[in-house]
Amino acid sequence: MSYLALARKWRPRSFAELVGQEHVRVALGNALTQGRVHHAFLFTGTRGVGKTTIARILSKCLNCDTGVTATPCGTCASCKEIDEGRFIDLIEVDAASRAKVDDTRELLENVQYSPTRGRYKVYLIDEVHMLSTHSFNALLKTLEEPPPHVKFLLATTDPQKLPVTVLSRCLQFNLKRLPVSLISEHLAKILAAEKIAAEPAALKLVAQAADGSMRDALSLLDQLIAFGGGKVDEASARGMLGTIDRDHVGRLARALAVGDAAKLIEMARLLEEFSPDYGQVLDDLASLLTRVALRQLVPGYDGDALFDSTLLTELAAAIPGEDVQLYYQTAILGRRDLGFAPDPRTGFEMTLVRMLAFRPAGSPARFQTTGTVAGAGALPTAGGAPIVRPASAGAIDPVQWARVIGDLDVTGAARQLATNCALLEHRGNTLRLVLDARGQVLNTPGNRERLTQALAKYLGSPVKLEFAEGAPPAETPSQNVERRSAEVLDAARRSLEEDPTVREMKARFGATLHPESVRPTE
Repeated sequence: MSYLALARKWRPRSFAELVGQEHVRVALGNALTQGRVHHAFLFTGTRGVGKTTIARILSKCLNCDTGVTATPCGTCASCKEIDEGRFIDLIEVDAASRAKVDDTRELLENVQYSPTRGRYKVYLIDEVHMLSTHSFNALLKTLEEPPPHVKFLLATTDPQKLPVTVLSRCLQFNLKRLPVSLISEHLAKILAAEKIAAEPAALKLVAQAADGSMRDALSLLDQLIAFGGGKVDEASARGMLGTIDRDHVGRLARALAVGDAAKLIEMARLLEEFSPDYGQVLDDLASLLTRVALRQLVPGYDGDALFDSTLLTELAAAIPGEDVQLYYQTAILGRRDLGFAPDPRTGFEMTLVRMLAFRPAGSPARFQTTGTVAGAGALPTAGGAPIVRPASAGAIDPVQWARVIGDLDVTGAARQLATNCALLEHRGNTLRLVLDARGQVLNTPGNRERLTQALAKYLGSPVKLEFAEGAPPAETPSQNVERRSAEVLDAARRSLEEDPTVREMKARFGATLHPESVRPTE
C-alpha cells in the first residue's frame, strides 16, 4: 500500500479541524449560518497557511447534501467527492499554468450553465496573481455579475499583483503565519495519533524551521521521521536541519558572560567541524539572549523546550541587562551582515568580537569560572570582584571623582548619571553630588539605587547619596571628556589648515576646507 504524506493525510476537512486562522473561520461560519455568502472570496497569505484548504472546506459547506452549512457532514457523496478531488462542480485551476487569456475564456464559457451535481458551481483559482492582464479583463465582467449558482474562490501569495478592480469585487481574507507554539502543539497531536514518540525540543525546531507554514512543518516532520529512522528526537532534528547542538550555544553565551575573548573565538572555531549555518547559530544565540532578558524581567519565566531553565537562571545572574541587550542587537545585526563578510565564519567571529568590544565602560572584563567554560559549574554574578577602596584612604576628594567612577562596578545609565555629576564632599557615609542640567533625565530611582550600591561596594560600607541643586562647581567627568574631545578636534582642524599641501591647493585652485568634515584620527 502506498504511503500517504502527513501533509495530505492530516489536511483539515472541516473548519473544526482547521489549525489557527480563527478570524477567517468565524467570519465564514457566520456568513454561512446567516445565508450571507458573497459570490467571490480572495484568500491571501504565505505558502502553507491554509488558503486552498479553506477554499475546499467552503466548497463543501456550499454543496453538502444536508444543505448550506458551516459544518458539512463529511459523509455524503458531495463531501466525499470534494475530499477526493473528483467533484465535477468544483473546478480547480492553477493560474500559474493557465495564465493565457484563451485559457480563461475557455474556463468561463460554461459559467452560465447550472451545476451538474451540486448546489453551486465553484471556481477555485490558485495563485490567481499569475493571470495575465488580458486574463484579468476576461474574468472581470463575470466576477462582477456572476450567475447566482456560481462562486469564485481565489487564492494568492502575492495580492499586490492583483488589479484593484479585482480586489474591489472580492471579500478578502488575509491568512496569518502560524506561531511556533501552535505548530509544535499540532505536530505533537499528529505524532500521538500516529503512535510515534517525539521530544518536545525536536518539534520546536521543526516548527521554527517551518517559518509559519503548517504544510512545510508536516513535510519537515515526514523528512525527520525518515532521517531519524522512525525517531523524532532533538539530535536527529538538528542533524537534518543543519543546526548545532544547543549546548554549543550555551557555551558561547557562558564565554560572553565571563568576557573571555580567547575562549569565545576558540569555541567559535571548533564549530567549523560541524559545518554549521553561521546565520542559524546567531539566530539561536539571539533566541537564547531573548529568553535570558525575559528571565531578568520576569522572575517566574521558565523558558521552553529549547533552553533549560537552569541555564537561563545562570546567565540572567551573570550578564548585566545592558550587556544582554547589546549582545542581542549585535547578533541580529551580524546575522544581517553575514553576506557582506569575506566568508561566513569570519563574519560570525567578528560578530562575537564586537559583542565584547562594544560593551559599556565598566562591564566586567574577565572572570574565572568554577569549572571550565563549557562545564556545568555556576558562573559568578555580574560584577565579579571589583576594586575596593581601603578604609585607610579616607574620604573621596572631589578631584578624585572621575577616577573613582572608572573603578566602580556599574554600567549603562547609572554610570552616565555618575559621569554627569561633580562631587561636592564626602563626609562620613554621605556623598553630596551636583548633577549637570543635561543629565537630569538620568536621575531616576533605579539609577540612583544602582549607583549607591556600586559606591557601597567600592567603599566597603553603606553610603547615602544627596543631590544638591545648582550648577556643578567644577567640570563633571562627562564635561571633561567633551572638552578634551573638542580640543583634539580643534587641534586637528588647525593642523589641517596649516598643512602646506592644503594651503597650496587653496592658493592655486581656490579650494575650500570644510571644518565640519574634519575628524581626528586618534
